[in-house]
Amino acid sequence: MTMAADFQGLDALRGTIERRGLRDHVYERILQLLLSGEVAPGARLSIDTIARQLSVSPTPVREAMVQLERTGLVTREALKGYRVAPPLRPSELEELFDARLMLETTAARLATPASASMLRDLRAAEDLHREAGERISAAMSAGIADVALTREYFAADAAFHRVVFAHCGNHYILEMSDTLGAQLHRMRQAARHGVTDVQEAIAEHESIVAAFAGDDADAPEQAMRRHIQLVRSRSLAVEGAD
Repeated sequence: MTMAADFQGLDALRGTIERRGLRDHVYERILQLLLSGEVAPGARLSIDTIARQLSVSPTPVREAMVQLERTGLVTREALKGYRVAPPLRPSELEELFDARLMLETTAARLATPASASMLRDLRAAEDLHREAGERISAAMSAGIADVALTREYFAADAAFHRVVFAHCGNHYILEMSDTLGAQLHRMRQAARHGVTDVQEAIAEHESIVAAFAGDDADAPEQAMRRHIQLVRSRSLAVEGAD
């Protein structure tokens, strides 16, 4: 192979990486839009309009939509294009929590015994979640509905759980958790009662950290199972109140 051919191969590889980087950037921008609540469930998502707003061609937008469809955050209708996915039905919530229970308890078991670095990361994430919870609780007590604080709180909650996934030693489970996380965002996006279980979630996270820090090898999985089951009960109770 000649040097010229080598450079042509490098140029082709560089072009592929740049296209992939653009697609990922567009995906993140659209995902941010969907999770912000700025577009209502069922709203139409025009590929051409989004492309103009992001100053890109329709191709990376179309590729990003295909990815987002796999997460369940958008749906595609034949000859009509993409729309923001509707709120989860109670039966879908049940399925979501079944999947979450299986995945998160498995991750907790695989992450046991916790390494020193995991405990450090988990305690740091617990602190951030508690601080976010205190801020949103103060806002709600003052009668303030702050969307930014709500997003911050849910992000801190997700970051806590992601520490366990990141330390479970199985990258397939970690990847599956990302898809599941998108569905959890979809569930939270549809919530119309705000954050109603801050103190309960903080206490349950504390129990999970204590379990990982203890000597009982079964305790982390049990603490995680109890937490997910309680979150399920609270979520379904809120949905049933509508």
